[in-house]
Amino acid sequence: MDRTERFYKIELLLRGRGCVSFAGLQAELAVSPATLKRDLQYLRDRMSAPIVYDALERGYHFAPARAGAAAGTGTARHELPGLWFSENEIHALLTMHQLLAGLDDDGVLARHLQPLMERLQGMLGPDVGTARELMRRIKVMVTARRRVPSQHFELLGSALLQRRRLRLVYFKRSDRSSREREVSAQRLVNYRNTWYLDAWCHSSDGLRRFALDAVQAATLLEAKAKNVPLRELEAALDAGYGIYGGGGAKVKWATLVFSADAAQWVSNEEWHPQQKARWLAGGDGDAGGDESGARPAERRYELQVPYSDPTELAMDILRHGDSVVVTGDKALQALIGQRLRSAAARYPG
Repeated sequence: MDRTERFYKIELLLRGRGCVSFAGLQAELAVSPATLKRDLQYLRDRMSAPIVYDALERGYHFAPARAGAAAGTGTARHELPGLWFSENEIHALLTMHQLLAGLDDDGVLARHLQPLMERLQGMLGPDVGTARELMRRIKVMVTARRRVPSQHFELLGSALLQRRRLRLVYFKRSDRSSREREVSAQRLVNYRNTWYLDAWCHSSDGLRRFALDAVQAATLLEAKAKNVPLRELEAALDAGYGIYGGGGAKVKWATLVFSADAAQWVSNEEWHPQQKARWLAGGDGDAGGDESGARPAERRYELQVPYSDPTELAMDILRHGDSVVVTGDKALQALIGQRLRSAAARYPG
């Protein structure tokens, strides 16, 4: 068993039996005396575990809580963490912590998670330096991040967990106007380094998605939030492409054909959970299809994605330039063609 498993077993043994001899612990863990000594020392020093040796009973046990701790007037009893993970799981959790830190300029999430992170770091390496070195080896790079005021993030998160309504002053970018809305928060979404709130808008009587960076003011209300089933929420807001996937518009399917060069990258990307894809035989001039196994370097890649609003889909198509062609959807073809001609006109010659 690895070290984390040994720690967990030591806790179970001491809590279950009350007092366990050194020989008893060694036999249960199947480790050398030196390893057991290191484990006990580590639990005391790094995990703040109150393990003491009782000379009369000739064994180890947890020290009792100090008098007054239960009433909140004394020093609270220290315990081993209630959450236990393998080292691989700890690595993954610390990586996620770095991701959250990269998305969280004001440190709101990191501040709330810090006690857990310190425990996880304590379980990770033989000393503090090793854990810190690992954290320096993880780097999360983000671009085009839209910052959210920390007080808004915390307030919206509280409303979501407490199931209470909010009053928002929201800036609508399409017409550059601000409007007050009463909403029932349903879900927080992080999409492409930007936070959004999915909520039932009582002003428009429907589900809406609000960008948190466009929230100018937020007030927590006493009224209970309207609850929308998750399946209904997903059907309304996640059916189409990207962050503009909902809104009640009819969902259509876009068919995109990527050149062989672009296909090497796009074939490993998920544009939408319900996307459909296949490899096409022949060069760029061959419209024939082939779904056979191996994929030679000259094969193109066909990707079909659902969308209701073309705004974000068009942006993602345009970033591939002349490496992609829209087929079948005349309205989307016209939009992409117009955008390309407009862009080209800005670069004469």
